Amino acid sequence: MSAHSARRRWRRPLLVAAAVASIAVPSVAFATDSGSADAGARTPVQALDDTYYKDAIGKTGPELKAALHTIISDQTKLSYDQVWDALKKTDEDPADTSNVILLYTGRSQAKDTNGGDPDQWNREHVWAKSHGDFGTSTGPGTDVHHLRPTDVSVNSTRGSKDFDNGGEELSEAPGNFTDDDSFEPRDQVKGDVARMILYMAVRYDGEDGFADLEPNDEVNNGSAPAIGRLSVLKQWNDEDPPNDFEKRRNQVIFDDIQHNRNPFIDHPEWVAEIWK
Repeated sequence: MSAHSARRRWRRPLLVAAAVASIAVPSVAFATDSGSADAGARTPVQALDDTYYKDAIGKTGPELKAALHTIISDQTKLSYDQVWDALKKTDEDPADTSNVILLYTGRSQAKDTNGGDPDQWNREHVWAKSHGDFGTSTGPGTDVHHLRPTDVSVNSTRGSKDFDNGGEELSEAPGNFTDDDSFEPRDQVKGDVARMILYMAVRYDGEDGFADLEPNDEVNNGSAPAIGRLSVLKQWNDEDPPNDFEKRRNQVIFDDIQHNRNPFIDHPEWVAEIWK
């Protein structure tokens, strides 16, 4: 680890309530589990537990991880070209349906400005594709549960770095920080990043000719099929719970695109049940 990365900043707990309240979400039957349901009524998440997740309920540790792997591996797979149109649906700005919301900057940008030039948006692999060398092949390279629209130059700055707290703030994307071995996203999407990484670790376990992806508590993982830092990702999952935008995204992927779910959006508490 570099001397720079050893000087990590301690961050205050995330202030997410204001960010959640600022996102208006169109009417959609996404899975959410509030305590306001009438007595005896089944919430959407409880209904999923009765159906989609029924083989995982009551399990913990490796048994829970194995059950979820089987469940979420039943999916429709996309080509890399198809990912462009998928992201225009999954990350649509609820306040302006001609735009998408960019992951790290939070900027609302026209859907048709996708590409590779500066200030356009492109397809960010949150689990960096070099961590396991899966490239853009159909499978982990095209799984929209961890692919997000990002500003081209901010995506380049993140590169293939692991995730951790610390570094210098990005002038182009305030609230994001980076140093020579890690990247820290803005507070409003820290939990999103954690849940995407942990989805990938459950979904891709060495089958289908791809590497067995696993988080660890390190940085500088290089091309190993690992990404860190697990302890920080678990903290981010706890401090930034799923908001309406993330829940809607999960539902759109399930209903219209891949027909599988990120279980840690529906059940963020399962993170601690698997990675103790």
